[in-house]
Amino acid sequence: MADITWEEPFCAESSNCFRLGTDADGNAYIAVAGQEGAYLTDTREALSTLIRDIKAGKADHLL
Repeated sequence: MADITWEEPFCAESSNCFRLGTDADGNAYIAVAGQEGAYLTDTREALSTLIRDIKAGKADHLL
């Protein structure tokens, strides 16, 4: 398993919490808080794009 440095959990609507992390190789990680062993990983650029697109409303149709 990668040596991941996790940020503090981000929680919205009280119980929907997730964490972002990075490693020394330039990878980024996102996981549900408390379940960091089951994460999604990609490059920092790819996950940054994902987060920006979600903030811009491009995933609203999935809700």
